[in-house]
Amino acid sequence: MDVNGIIEELTQELVNKNPNLTVGKAKTWIELLWSDFETTYAKAGYPYRGFEYTQRIIRQWIESYGDKIHEFAGRNPKYAKFLEESDEQTH
Repeated sequence: MDVNGIIEELTQELVNKNPNLTVGKAKTWIELLWSDFETTYAKAGYPYRGFEYTQRIIRQWIESYGDKIHEFAGRNPKYAKFLEESDEQTH
């Protein structure tokens, strides 16, 4: 499976875990988490371990925090901006 397919799969997992999220917001969350994780991991000097590794980490976050993730946006303006924009998209 390619990265886009994995993002779609993770999006559906997040929607199933958190009914407060639309598909658009869930996809935005997955894309933000994916990007932030890979960027932070690289800045810390770790070698790239492939998208399978990132997928496992994001899946763990969905399990641990997925049902509460919508509460986080209100406390973090960086994410709130992207999530507001995702509301404007139709899915």
